[in-house]
Amino acid sequence: MEKFTKLSGVAAPLPIINIDTDMIIPKDYLKTIKRTGLAEGLFAEMRLNEDGSENPDFVLNKPAYREATILVAGDNFGCGSSREHAPWALLDRGIRCVISTSFADIFYNNCFKNGILPVQVTEDELDKLMDDASRGSNAILTVDLESQTITGPDGGSVSFEIDPFKKHCLMNGLDDIGLTLEKADSIDSYESKLEASRPWV
Repeated sequence: MEKFTKLSGVAAPLPIINIDTDMIIPKDYLKTIKRTGLAEGLFAEMRLNEDGSENPDFVLNKPAYREATILVAGDNFGCGSSREHAPWALLDRGIRCVISTSFADIFYNNCFKNGILPVQVTEDELDKLMDDASRGSNAILTVDLESQTITGPDGGSVSFEIDPFKKHCLMNGLDDIGLTLEKADSIDSYESKLEASRPWV
């Protein structure tokens, strides 16, 4: 998993509340267990017209936001079913950070396991960041995980809280497999002892 330490990039405003995982990645795109290629399904029902052409009014289709790496979204982001394809699709599109006032628990935890930083802020802070994100290609936010701050284009800063263990995992690029591999020596030692004491196992 790619480490997350500091990210500076264009932030796209998505001021919609209760964006569920089916809106993030509709069920029609869940036919794969691969983590790549899902960007085409990201927000498909909002991003695409019925004929498959791009909806020019959707924020990520606008020229200023095509390279956005940060999403500033409304309350209760990632609610609905627990599909892990939702963070996969965001990551495949290049979104490494989502900022909101609240997240669904399962989506929130899935983000950390896939190298995405979900940042929870207050309503007033979200309003400020949403305003920053509305500046088009000038909507550059800098998210510093080590200092737990978000800095806007005007130099204003917002602090956020994060669980120390989740922070450690993101900063070191550790998903569940990576965490297990950190204990590889202990696991090998245990298995060697087990083989010696119970060769029949």
